[in-house]
Amino acid sequence: MIGIRAIASYVPPHRVSNLDRRDAAGKDEAFIRDKIGFESLSRRDPGMETSDLCVQAFRALESRPGFDPSAVDCVVVCTQNPDAHGLPHTSAVVHGKLGLPLNAASFDISLGCSGYVYGLSVATAFMQANGLRSGLLFTADPYSKILDPQDWDTELLFGDAATVTWLAGDPVYRCRPAIFGSDGSMGHSITVPVPGKPLTMLGSNVFKFSMTVVPEQVQAYLAREGLSFDDIDLVLLHQGSRFIVDNLGRKLGLRPEKAPFEAGLLGNTVSSTLPLMLEPRLAAPPARILLCGFGVGLSWATMAIECVS
Repeated sequence: MIGIRAIASYVPPHRVSNLDRRDAAGKDEAFIRDKIGFESLSRRDPGMETSDLCVQAFRALESRPGFDPSAVDCVVVCTQNPDAHGLPHTSAVVHGKLGLPLNAASFDISLGCSGYVYGLSVATAFMQANGLRSGLLFTADPYSKILDPQDWDTELLFGDAATVTWLAGDPVYRCRPAIFGSDGSMGHSITVPVPGKPLTMLGSNVFKFSMTVVPEQVQAYLAREGLSFDDIDLVLLHQGSRFIVDNLGRKLGLRPEKAPFEAGLLGNTVSSTLPLMLEPRLAAPPARILLCGFGVGLSWATMAIECVS
């Protein structure tokens, strides 16, 4: 059985303070702390590429017990902000920088906030179908590449980070089948409308979407899997903003500690928000965790993971 064996991450040390920029943004402290929730944002160093973020996350994984870089046979990178123009695919760049085995498969997944759930499903199924034994699922989506520093609707939200999930036998968590949703007719809600131009976002569309189809999917998933929230120890929601996480948790009838907001010092790191929350919990893993990612696409996905030991 292929599942989650370990998670490592890289969060750039540099921080941009939203509290220091509140006057320039025309926001007050209460809005920063209680609405968007991001007091600071992690930012990559100038010139640091998406593949470089992945490499740093890999360096943190190298010391994990049992991990052998020479045994890696699958490399998947989830990003919508690849190196250069995406040629070659960023997973190939990461593969080359790390000197991984030549018999390893490597490919990218172009997904944003739902990407970790999609990535777990795609990578584990791909590995199991092809007899692969040691895979790496990277998430790295440095939105700082595409932000307009004067657009405060986006500039106050997004941080940079990368994670790598080691997928292998003898896992800590196995992945139950996921459920997915897409609404491409609303893709303009979070988009780069012109190549080479900055990101634009329609916040009201994103919030309405988050409060309607996302909780509907979560409830449908629990019904399909024969579960209730009493069977779930922790619900990890994509960290779009404090306002979204808090309201979505209330809509689902969850206590804040069961559906926490934890990205206040990092920002919305897109596909990395869920693995960043999951990583520290592997040391004392809850029995069953519900993962829910939602955003750009519009795309949303839900999966339960269960502790094997």
